[in-house]
Amino acid sequence: MRHTISVLVENTFGVLARVTGLISGRGFNIDSLNVAPTHDASLSRITIVLKGDESALSLCTKQLRKLVNVVEVADFSEGQAVARELVLIKVRADSRTRAELLQIAGVFRAKIVNLTADTLIIEVTGDEGKINAFLGLLEPFGIVELARTGQLALKR
Repeated sequence: MRHTISVLVENTFGVLARVTGLISGRGFNIDSLNVAPTHDASLSRITIVLKGDESALSLCTKQLRKLVNVVEVADFSEGQAVARELVLIKVRADSRTRAELLQIAGVFRAKIVNLTADTLIIEVTGDEGKINAFLGLLEPFGIVELARTGQLALKR
C-alpha cells in the first residue's frame, strides 16, 4: 500500500539523514522525498511517499515521533490530504509540432516557461494522475529532459 507521510522537523543539520535512515532501515523504499523550510524558518517539512504494509508503517511513524528534532508526524490516508507535484519537461518542438504542444499544454493548464527554435520547457502542477497523463501525451514528441519535485501534501 502507498503512504504519504508528512514530518515537521527542526531545521537543523543531520535531521534529514536521521529520518531517511530510520525509514530505509525499516525496509521501506522511498518513492518520493521532498524537503523545504516552512513559513517558520526554524522548521522544515519533509514529505515522504513510500510503499509498505500498515503494521510496519505504524511502527515506523511511532519511531519517527521519538527522534530528536521531530516536531510532528502525520500519515495521510487516501483523501485526507491535498497532494500536488511540480514537473518541468523539456520537449522537442519544431515548427510542425509546436502548435499541437501548445494546445496540449493549454488543456492541462501548463505553462510554457522557455521557448527555443527546437524545444519547449513546460511547467505543470497537479496530482500524480494528471502528471502521468500529461507525460504520456508528450512522449511521442520526444522528451529531452525531465525534473520532478516529488509529492507535496497538506492535511485538508
